[in-house]
Formats: sequence, C-alpha cells, structure tokens
Amino acid sequence: MATRSPIINVMIKAVDRAARGLKRDFGEVEQLQVSPKGPSDFVSTADLKSERALREELGKARPTYGFLMEESGATPGTDGQHRWIVDPLDGTSNFLHGLPHFCISVALERAGEIVAGVILDPVKDELYWAERGVGAYLNDRRIRVSSRRNLGEALLATGIPFQAHGDPSAFATELTAVMPKVAGIRRFGAAALDLAYVAAGRYEGFWENGLNAWDMAAGILLVREAGGYVTEIDGGEKMLASGSVLAANDHLHATIQRLLSPGDARPRGRS
Repeated sequence: MATRSPIINVMIKAVDRAARGLKRDFGEVEQLQVSPKGPSDFVSTADLKSERALREELGKARPTYGFLMEESGATPGTDGQHRWIVDPLDGTSNFLHGLPHFCISVALERAGEIVAGVILDPVKDELYWAERGVGAYLNDRRIRVSSRRNLGEALLATGIPFQAHGDPSAFATELTAVMPKVAGIRRFGAAALDLAYVAAGRYEGFWENGLNAWDMAAGILLVREAGGYVTEIDGGEKMLASGSVLAANDHLHATIQRLLSPGDARPRGRS
C-alpha cells in the first residue's frame, strides 16, 4: 500500500468533503432535466459549494497558503511560496447533462513548481494522486504511462472548441493531421481526467488549447510522475500560462508534437 504524506492526506480530505456534496447534487441535477427552469443555476451552485468546501478544508490545514480557484480567482498567501490551484468541478457540461464523467482537481504549487496533485472522480470512486519524486497512483496502486510505441495503436484524447471558446479552424487542422495516424481520438469533456488517464496508461496522449491553470495543474504532475512528458503543443514549458498542453508517453510525445505543429515544434526535453 502506498504511503501518503501529510500534504497528500490534507488534499484527499478536502476533495472527499467536496465530493460528498457533488454526488448529492449530481443525483438531483439528473432529475432537473425535466424542469422548465433547467439545471444551469443549480450546477453553478454545486460548483460554488464544492469550491467553498475545498477552501475551508485546505485553508484550515494550511492557513498561510494562497489560492487560485476557478470561481473566486487568486488570493495571495502570507508565506509567499505556496498556492493551491483548485478546480471544484471539472466537466461542468457533463455534470449539467447528467453524464457521470467529472472530477475535482487540486494541485499544490511551491515557488512556481507543482509539487503535489490530487484528482478525484467521485462517481467512479477513482482517486488519482501524485507527489513530486514519489510517483503517481490510482487509489493505492502505482500507475505508469502506456508503453505503446506505435502511433497506429495509440488512443488519444483532446478537447473540441465550442461556442466562443477556441479556434475551430486551427483545431480542424490538428485533427486532420492526427486522425489518419492513430487508432482513435476521444473527447470526454474533462481535461483533468484526460491527463489522469494518460498517467494511468488509458490514453497514449492528450492535447488541448485554451485551458486554464486549474484544468491541468494536478494532471501535469500526474503524467510526469507516471513517466510521461508534458509540454505546450509547440514544445514550450509555460503550460499553466499559455493554456496549451500536450501530454503523452515517452515514446510518442515527439511524434505527436510534430504532427500537431509541423515546422513550429521546439526540441522536446524531459518535462
């Protein structure tokens, strides 16, 4: 059984508390599909309740740490070194439509580096966690990225632009470059879980543009600690700032990167 550090235990306690409320609310939102009012307001309330529970638990355990949270934004900490990066409900559209694929994501940033991450899928009871230098785990089992080397056998995940989000024409170019080369492409609508699935070897890779730091902070560490590579799509290292991410196993990252950004990809280093 994996030994969890005190900081991982703090994070797990926080996501467990938030998950109890989300599971209750998810049961109710399914019933709201038939309501004339619709479930949108209810979902935003669920999001806020989850964030409030996370803030209370994390703040109680580490009162000097700052926060970067999806709903309430950035709050500096008094120690100047540590910051929680929190997504209280990743996969909001899935939640809204009664689809059981969403999660809570919490990362700890120390002096600009992600050092711990927890992603909880409360419906499937899957807890992904990682700590820098300790490895990545699904519940209590050590996980590793896929060992597949052949792109033709690779299953990838991505996010598709919608409404005013993203660049549909750029995405179409990426999809056209990748789709004929791989075994399949999935779009499940929760970037944090997509990254966790790369870490667990369920996908060979994942790419997306236009993400926020809270969508990917914990997932980036999971993939790294599971032996994978994470960069921006063009090979840069500023994923949290740019919103661009490409995560893949160590055999296929460079190949996928070349397909996605031909002529623009920077040399890849271990990330």
